Amino acid sequence: MSRAGRQAGDALIDPFSRRISYLRVSVTDRCDFRCVYCMAEDMTFLPRRELLTLEELDRLCSAFVGLGVRKLRITGGEPLVRKNVMTLFRGLSRHLVSGALEELTLTTNGSRLAHHAAELADIGVRRINVSLDTLDAGRFRELTRRGDLGVVLDGIKAAEAAGLRIKINAVALKGINEHEIEDLMLWCHDRGHDLTLIETMPLGEVVTDRTDQYLPLDLVRERLAQRYTLTDLAMRTGGPARYVRVEETGGRIGFITPMTHNFCEACNRVRVTCTGTLFMCLGQEDAADLRAPLRGSESDEALRHAIVEAIARKPKGHDFVIDRNSRPSLSRHMSMTGG
Repeated sequence: MSRAGRQAGDALIDPFSRRISYLRVSVTDRCDFRCVYCMAEDMTFLPRRELLTLEELDRLCSAFVGLGVRKLRITGGEPLVRKNVMTLFRGLSRHLVSGALEELTLTTNGSRLAHHAAELADIGVRRINVSLDTLDAGRFRELTRRGDLGVVLDGIKAAEAAGLRIKINAVALKGINEHEIEDLMLWCHDRGHDLTLIETMPLGEVVTDRTDQYLPLDLVRERLAQRYTLTDLAMRTGGPARYVRVEETGGRIGFITPMTHNFCEACNRVRVTCTGTLFMCLGQEDAADLRAPLRGSESDEALRHAIVEAIARKPKGHDFVIDRNSRPSLSRHMSMTGG
């Protein structure tokens, strides 16, 4: 890396000497699903005037890249429902061409993937995450309240045809999809996809009781280990998952455990909402307004200063708690913060 690159990267080192090289940016709080663990059925979405424009999102992401971010994930809500969002992907791909950015990727529910997979691959996206909690069409409709499993599976097929590497994300839900996890793993591994399991997190009022939904992944791993040989891997993809290889299938499973095992010690990530609010930690409320400096000057100097100042306040970790007598640890929905 050049001297300039090292200096840029040094700007984003938090109080615990962690280099912040991974940015997740939500481009919309809207989604065409209403997953029961993610949002209420009758959501009130943000007024469009509060959202950053695509041009502002490009400028904001580019400022982070200039400060040393090497991996950029576009999220939502569902990012592909944002009108003209592919212009943002095309614009940001210039950082892949220049070498300033190592990876541009996204997390999607797959509902629009069939329409965009080929273009995503053409502009330099190499891998994507697709949220998929069940392979049962009826249960899929119940969990998403309106999704069509067939449409999502068609999107995954289109991504496969485009040469995109795919990781399936599944939220493990007690009594809902826990009996399907093995089948979902085998389905993924048969197609060459990694599977990442995620514990439900106490974010936002969603009507359903997360105490009833919560399934500790230690228990899931213990059950899988009774039938399969699980070998711990040192690999990291930039996110919080801890991976194992399933020797019988040759595939990998990741475990994201915000509840049973705090994964904060090596956190290199921050999140920006679609309104330009920077959250230094998913599980904390401290945040920085980047929209004001972004709109207050054509120069990026104030924006960069706000980013660097915020990283200097990044906490060591989160303190999620799921308790039947407690309100959600945080009031904001995951769709607002970005997945």
